[in-house]
Amino acid sequence: MTTPERLAQPSMVGPQKPFKRAATRFALRAATAADLPALYQICLATALAGHDGSGHYRDPELPGHLYAAPYLVLAPESCLVLEDEAGVCGYALGCADSAAFHARLEQQWLPPLRQRYPLSEASADADGQLIHRLHQPPQWLPALLPFPAHLHLDLLPRAQGCGQGRRLLEALLETLARQGAAGVHWGVDPANGRAVGFYRRLGFEVVWQQPGCLWFATRFSAGEGL
Repeated sequence: MTTPERLAQPSMVGPQKPFKRAATRFALRAATAADLPALYQICLATALAGHDGSGHYRDPELPGHLYAAPYLVLAPESCLVLEDEAGVCGYALGCADSAAFHARLEQQWLPPLRQRYPLSEASADADGQLIHRLHQPPQWLPALLPFPAHLHLDLLPRAQGCGQGRRLLEALLETLARQGAAGVHWGVDPANGRAVGFYRRLGFEVVWQQPGCLWFATRFSAGEGL
C-alpha cells in the first residue's frame, strides 16, 4: 500500500491516456494501490468546479494530496473506481467515520506534506490556498455531526451523463451504510452547476452552506436506496 513517504517520489500526475469517446462499457470495482496515479489525474481534471484544473495549479499534485490520495491510503475499504476500455475514469472515495479519518490524517498523512509544503512559502495563488488547507484543515461543522461519514465523487467527461455517477454514488452509499455509518455528508462547489443539479435530481438536500461550498447530506435507514 502507498504510504505518505512516497509523496517525495516523482509526480503521480502525468499525461492522460487517449480515450475513445464511444466507449460504453463501464466496470465498477474496489480501488487498489495501483489506481493511485489515476486518482490524482481525475482529481486534477475535475478540480475547478468540475472542470480541468491542469493549468490552474503550479503543482498538479496538490488537489489530489487533499481530496483523493489520503482516502485510498487511509480508508481503502471505502474507495471505488469506475473504468472503461481506456482506464479509470471516475471514483467514489469516502470514510465511514470522519472524526477517526481526520485523526489519522493528522497523524499519518499531513506531517510529511507540511514538511514538503511549508506554510511560510505559501503564495496567494491557488497553490497557496491548498497549502494553507494542508496546515489548517477546516473544522467539522456542527450541522454535519449527524452525518459522520463523508465522500468525494468525481468523473471524467467521458463517464458523465450516462448513469455512471449515480451508479458510483449508490455503491459507495451502500458501502458506508454496511460499515455502520448513520449518515454521510459531502461538499459541492456552488459553481459546479452540473453536480448541484445531479444531487438535487436524486432528492438530496443542502443541510448547510457557506461561501464556496454547499453541504449535502443524507441519513441511512434499513433498506434505504437512491
